[in-house]
Amino acid sequence: MSTKKTPGTPASSKKPGTETAELQRAISSASAKDSDYSELEELSRRGRWLVLSTVAGSGAGHVGGPMSAMDLLISLFFRGMDIRPEEPGWPERDRFILSKGHAAIGLYTVMALRGFFPVEELKTFDKGNSRLQGHPDVTKLPGLETSTGSLGMGLSVGIGFALGAQKKQQRFHSFVMIGDGELQEGMVWEGLHLAPRYQLGNLTAILDSNGLQQFGWLKHNDGDGRGDRRDPWNNVDLAAVFAHLGWRAGANFKSWRLPNESVERCLGRYAGGAGEGRSKNCGFGWRSR
Repeated sequence: MSTKKTPGTPASSKKPGTETAELQRAISSASAKDSDYSELEELSRRGRWLVLSTVAGSGAGHVGGPMSAMDLLISLFFRGMDIRPEEPGWPERDRFILSKGHAAIGLYTVMALRGFFPVEELKTFDKGNSRLQGHPDVTKLPGLETSTGSLGMGLSVGIGFALGAQKKQQRFHSFVMIGDGELQEGMVWEGLHLAPRYQLGNLTAILDSNGLQQFGWLKHNDGDGRGDRRDPWNNVDLAAVFAHLGWRAGANFKSWRLPNESVERCLGRYAGGAGEGRSKNCGFGWRSR
C-alpha cells in the first residue's frame, strides 16, 4: 500500500504535529551550550530541507552555497555567537556578516530556526515586499547587520565593526563568512592584509570552501561557456597564505566555544582570527560539499 504525500514533501508515518514537536525540542536543546552535538546535526538536516523546499516553492534562489554553509551557520547561531533573537538590536550581540550574499536563503533558514522570525515566513522568500529578499537587505529584516550580495565587501565591513568595537571597548565579536569563489575578489585580500595590522582579535573570518563557483577559468584561450568551475583554489595552501599574512588559521581549537571534536566538522575548511583578544579561532580540515 502506498503512502500519499503532498507534492514536494517527504512521506512520513509520524502523527501530525510530531515532527514540529521534535524540531522544537532539537532547537531548544541545541541552544544549550552544554548539550551534545546530535541536535546540531538534526537542525542542519532540517535546514537543508527548508532551503530546498523554499527555493523550489519560490522558483528563485541559489542552492549550492546555502547547502555547503548550513553546518557553519547552525553552529554559529546555536553555539558560537552570543545573540538574542527576541532582541535583535541588543548592543552586546555578536555580529555575523554573510559576505557571500547569494546564499541568503541559508542564512534566513537558520535565523528562522533560531527564532528571529516564524519558519512559515520562508514561503515569502524573494517575493515582492518580502523581508526575505534574494540577497540580505538590512533595511527590511531585523537581525541582519549589513546588506550583502556584491561579492568581496563583507570582510571590510566586518573589519569596520571589529575596529569600532575595539576603539569603543565593546566586547562583541564579529564573524564574516566568505566563499572560495568570492575569495578571488581583490577587496577581500585588502581586508586580509589589513586586519592583522590592527590586531583584531575580535574578528573571525570563515571560508566556506565548497570547491565550486558559478563561473570558472576557461579551459582554453578560445573557449566559451562557464569554464572549469571546480576548486577555485586548486593546489593553493590557503591556510599557509593566511598565516603569513598574520591570521591564526586553525591555530587553537580550545579558544572556540564548541566542543573540540566538532570544530573540524562544523566550522569549514579555514577559519581564523587576527590578533589577540577574545579569540574564537577554529580548525580547518573538513571540506563542505
